[in-house]
Amino acid sequence: MRTFFGMILGALLLAGGVYVYDSMQTSSVANGEVATSNRTIVNWDVAKADWDALRDRAHKDWVRISSK
Repeated sequence: MRTFFGMILGALLLAGGVYVYDSMQTSSVANGEVATSNRTIVNWDVAKADWDALRDRAHKDWVRISSK
């Protein structure tokens, strides 16, 4: 149980750390107005689209399974 909890906690910390790093890289406050544009680690638009597709598919499957 502790191993499973550790894996979940590690994944959450990793995702949170990457999000904070990416938000600092693309922030005009952190880099100034004339800073060059830096590439982020994660393409958050694609990640959001994939997450929305997964959530919609899970919802459709749940409705299909629960209607039986």
